[in-house]
Order: sequence, then C-alpha cells, then structure tokens
Amino acid sequence: MPQQLRRQLLITPMAAALSTGAVSAMAQSAAPSFRIGALNPITGAGSPYGPGMQRAILMAAEEVNAAGGAGGRRLEVFAEDTQTKPDAAVLAAKKLIDVNKVQAVLGTWASGVSLAVIPLTDQADLIQMNVSGAPAISTLDKKDLVWRFQATNDRFGAAFCEIAVKRGFKRPATMAFNNASGIGNTEGFKKAWEKRGGKVVANIVYEPNRPSYRSELQKVLAEKPDVIVTGSYLPDTTIILREWFQSGEKTAWIIPGWAANPDLVKALGPEVCEGIISVDTVSAENAPAFKHFDAMYTKAMGRSALTNVYAPMAYDMAISLALAMEAAGPGASVAQINAKIREVSNPGGEPVSTFAEGKAKLAARQKINYEGASSKLDFDQYGDVSPDFGVYVIEKGQLVRRDIVAIPADYRP
Repeated sequence: MPQQLRRQLLITPMAAALSTGAVSAMAQSAAPSFRIGALNPITGAGSPYGPGMQRAILMAAEEVNAAGGAGGRRLEVFAEDTQTKPDAAVLAAKKLIDVNKVQAVLGTWASGVSLAVIPLTDQADLIQMNVSGAPAISTLDKKDLVWRFQATNDRFGAAFCEIAVKRGFKRPATMAFNNASGIGNTEGFKKAWEKRGGKVVANIVYEPNRPSYRSELQKVLAEKPDVIVTGSYLPDTTIILREWFQSGEKTAWIIPGWAANPDLVKALGPEVCEGIISVDTVSAENAPAFKHFDAMYTKAMGRSALTNVYAPMAYDMAISLALAMEAAGPGASVAQINAKIREVSNPGGEPVSTFAEGKAKLAARQKINYEGASSKLDFDQYGDVSPDFGVYVIEKGQLVRRDIVAIPADYRP
C-alpha cells in the first residue's frame, strides 16, 4: 500500500472525531490511543471484499471516537494489505506488530492468511479477529485470543450437504483448491454427506495458479456426478466452469459465495453460470445493528452492505472490541479487554445494537449483549460464531436468493 494512502487511512478516525467539534477534538487529542491493525485483502482473490472490510473498520473507529472513545481511549487504525497471500500477510502483520505497535489485528480473509498470521499475534499476546473458515483455527490458538466472525468450513460443508439433500442430488463429487479453506469446505461436505450414509463419487484437490484444470475436471466428470461441490476461489472457478461448459457435460454446481458472485457472471456470461448454486453466510439483515451499519456503508461506498457480507463482520469486530474495552475500563490490558469480549456479546445482558447504546448501559452498570450487524455474535468456547447461510441460484445473470439454511451453533462433524 502506498505510504500516502496508508497515512490517509490512519488519520480518518481522528478526522471524524475532529468534525464533532472543538471540545470533542480536544478531549480526543488528549486521550491515549488503542492501536488496531486493519489487515485486509485489498488485492488478490479477496479484493472484491477487502476494501469494504477496511472501510467498515474505519467507520467503526470513527463512530467509537465520536462517542468519546472506548475505555478512556480513542481507536487508531493502521491499515495493511494481505494481498490474499500468506507470505505477504506475514510481512504486513510483522510491520503492524513491530513498527505500529498494534494491540489487535482485525479482518484477515482466507484461511491460509489467518493461519499464517495467528502464530504471530498469539506470540505477541494480541487479539486477532478473522473471517476465515478453516477448522484448525478453532484449536490453533491456545490463549483464547482469536475470534472468528465467519462460519467454519465444517459448517459450510454441512450447509452444502443440506442443500444437496433438499435438491435431491445422489452422486456428488468435490473439487478443492489446495489450501486450508478449499479443502476444509469439501471435507466438511464429505463428512456431513457420509454421516447421512451417502458416498462422494470423486474427490479432487487441485493446485493454484494453473492456466487449465481440464485434466482434474475430466477425472471428476468421468464418475458421472449429478452435482459438483467446490472449495474454490474466483480465478480458478472461472477457469473450471469455462472448461466444463466447453465440455458439454451436464451437472449441477454448489460453489461458495466468494467464488460464485457477480464477478463470475461478468467473466463467463449468464449462459455459462445459469443454474449455479452459490452459498454464503448472510448478515443479520433485520437486526437494528445491520440497518444502522448499512445506512453508513451505503453512504460511504455507494452500495448496500448486502453486496459485501464480510463488511458487517469487520464492522462488528471493531464494535465488539470497543465494547469490551469499555467494559474493561480505563487502563485495561489486552488480556483484560479480551476477557470481556464474550461478556459484552453473548446472551445474558441487555441487547444493544450500537456502540453508543452499549456504552451508556455499561456506564449505568448494566450487562449488555451486542447483537451485531453480521450475526448475533454468540461466541462458543473456541471463539466461533454460527451465522445463517443464504442459498442463491444464478438466474439470467442475477443471484437470486432461494433459501436460508441454519446450522446449529453446537454443530461438530
């Protein structure tokens, strides 16, 4: 990221605080800061989502600072690009930790990236929040410092299975990108499918950055599947579907939403994409927190937060962290703040939907339950949540939602 852009991102929350007036500005400038690293996929496979995630974190910081800060501190944001690559993410995380001295790292996307960054944040005793699905994330962190705002790959796989059963498929096959997320999705499906007594007729893992996947596709199609379930990203999905369409073979597809999205339709055209089933988690669309966030996001980005399911997750990261800071009180350590995250987000307190509302109730010594824009944010013992899944079908070039699938919060394969 160019230095000029990084500097602009860094000052954005302060600029918002200054706009609230001279008294507020003086109070903010005198307050100590809590440093947050916004570590998002601005480029690479996650680039359709990363800029919105970064902006959501900045908006949350602006909102917190405008409300007088959290736990006596203003939020200061330092932004870096993971490039959706583990090695680049590690370098960026080291810079955030060693140079910027951040106390929390928010918004890693893609399991390979999060799995590479978590050992660094754990070693530094920092809070880490992500939207990655790999099951290993649940147990990699031994200090309870990692919080996942996206569904696990096991839950994604269970959702894929529910969809396949509902649609009457009998002979599924899988194709997975060779990384933790891709394999996690298809293995999650396989476990759920076999638990129901079914059999996966072919299970192919393919390598990234290939110009063609024709040979892998032919192996799968040779088994005559009636549906192919993928753990894939947009670039490889584009190649695979183009080669499948050229083959003339008939089969259905169930594909994660980050790969089967409007950019896929733009790349391939409506005819190739017709009937593809796209699955992704859905935001808490009817919740007051989502409506509050969506209004701000639409104004800032020129499009609804419904177009980027990860933006509400990133926003919720900063708000739940700030509420934990407020609950922990002035001068609280990272460990003390971290210990309050479940307390301010899980059931048992008065529901709140904004930072200001939560701060006021905490000041009145009331327990709170932040119900987020992305989900209810009921964190389990591993720091995981369980949002619902939207089932979309591509029809005439448009993604049309046809169903909602809920996987129990206590689901384990």
